Amino acid sequence: MYKPKSLRAHLKSAVADLAQNPDKLLVFADEGNTVATGTNSLSFEYRYKLNVIITDYSGDADAVMVALLAWVAVHQIDLLNHPELRKTGIGFEVDFNNHETIDLSIKLAVTERVVVKRAGTDGVEVRHPAEPQLTPSFADAFWQKNTGDALLAEWHTPADPA
Repeated sequence: MYKPKSLRAHLKSAVADLAQNPDKLLVFADEGNTVATGTNSLSFEYRYKLNVIITDYSGDADAVMVALLAWVAVHQIDLLNHPELRKTGIGFEVDFNNHETIDLSIKLAVTERVVVKRAGTDGVEVRHPAEPQLTPSFADAFWQKNTGDALLAEWHTPADPA
């Protein structure tokens, strides 16, 4: 599993208090399942709750959530895009320790694909493919066609009559 380590590293780099006090950040993989298809392939998927616990945190919880959502947008985008997962895929609990610190627990429903292929006669190759990424919106510069200084085509949404 690579997502727990990836999220830990991301939060430590994005939240100053966690960079200074990394022992406040605990990461667990809970309620896990391994899902395989029963075909000739040994490929499978991990499904689990990624539980992030931050103890004695005196910063703004928004700083943690913004950093977390930035990570989710790359590593588990379905939690933001899927209508049902959006409702329950990211949960949290807060314990108010005193007037200055909290303990924050965040649970994410994550999956990780694991591709297993034969390597040689006796071995296997195991890899974790990158998560699918969204195509940029049509208004993005990526979709604009240019020749020199002239714009050949540009997408406009129906709400944008320009």
